[in-house]
Amino acid sequence: MTQALLPGHPHVLYRDDQLFVDQVPAAQLAEQFGTPLFVYSKAAMLDALAAYQRGFAGRRAQICYAMKANSSLAILQVFAQAGCGFDIVSAGELARVQAAGGDLSKVIFSGVGKTRAEMRQALQLGIGCFNVESESELEVLNEVALSLQVQAPVSIRVNPNVDPKTHPYISTGLKGNKFGVAHDRAVQTYQRAAGLPGLRVVGIDCHIGSQITQVDPYLDAMDRILDLVEAIEQAGVPIHHIDFGGGLGINYNGDTPPEADALWARLLAKLDARGFGQRQLMIEPGRSLVGNAGICLTEVLYLKPGEQKNFCIVDAAMNDLPRPAMYEAFHGIVPVQASRAQATLYDVVGPVCESGDWIGRERALAVQPGDQLAVLSAGAYCMSMSSNYNTRGRLAEVLVDEAGAHLIRRRETAQDTFALENLLPA
Repeated sequence: MTQALLPGHPHVLYRDDQLFVDQVPAAQLAEQFGTPLFVYSKAAMLDALAAYQRGFAGRRAQICYAMKANSSLAILQVFAQAGCGFDIVSAGELARVQAAGGDLSKVIFSGVGKTRAEMRQALQLGIGCFNVESESELEVLNEVALSLQVQAPVSIRVNPNVDPKTHPYISTGLKGNKFGVAHDRAVQTYQRAAGLPGLRVVGIDCHIGSQITQVDPYLDAMDRILDLVEAIEQAGVPIHHIDFGGGLGINYNGDTPPEADALWARLLAKLDARGFGQRQLMIEPGRSLVGNAGICLTEVLYLKPGEQKNFCIVDAAMNDLPRPAMYEAFHGIVPVQASRAQATLYDVVGPVCESGDWIGRERALAVQPGDQLAVLSAGAYCMSMSSNYNTRGRLAEVLVDEAGAHLIRRRETAQDTFALENLLPA
């Protein structure tokens, strides 16, 4: 019997009660590489990318992977080889694009706090565009570009004040958010940018948030941005590309986000209706490309019954999977070996010395110490946000490619975690 765990996601599934990632048994991976362990399906990532590529068939469009979702080099390599550019937010991420063989001319540099050193490095490497997020950043970037005797290609990120209907920590397009230039300051900001000799205006950018599961916020934001494009061009500043950001959600717990191709069919219809269908388009998906491509395998250490709660203590923790502690986010948790035994409600928690160290609450599981569990939808904002809290080494990562499994990051040792530190002199 074969049973997929996530609707429309055939890459993590049961075969005869054994959990598989594509053609590889999860138990085999746990035995070979140890737990906790991140496992990713290459096919799942490419399937997710293909939905965007279908949506943009016949259009002038560039897909730039938002690598903050998961910046492991082999994953960047997969997307680079598939023709993607990259959306970066630091010099460290730029260095990762270089190491993975990415095309630097397809790099977009976003973020509210770029330093002069980061601007200089990006300009010297010839990146495709800076998404500028404030008027003061324009002035600094102009100075840096003039010092190098180059022009910096810029797109200004506009805050459209659109509610994405998502968690407040990952909402980025409201007036109270730190991102972008206010909608009512956009025309003046573009006029200032066009007058700075070290800058070359190439586009406009908008990003309203992450884990968005509805179409309407995108449609609202598009209308507001297209209104601005008309106003900016009437003021004498041409806009060559329109960047609609990313933020499309995934199915964590019965969520029903639109498929990428269906979403873009709606958005492109609006673009066509308003006469912008032939413009160069840029988008920056992250979570929707990698989120459901990954799982975290973890071993049950202890079962601890209590008067109010039963605890299933596992070897993965909040430093490995920070989303539940940070956002109270939901991740599905399933056994690697399905059981017909009677299930018990457990809070699944880790070994870290914090009450916030939980992975899932009130989960019905039939497990014993030594059993393995899989935490689902762990491909995005897990490894990239993980830490060494409690001097816990970050996890090994494995990429499954059909029937093969490749170790793409070894497990950190305790010595790795303090390798950069120095003792005081004797």
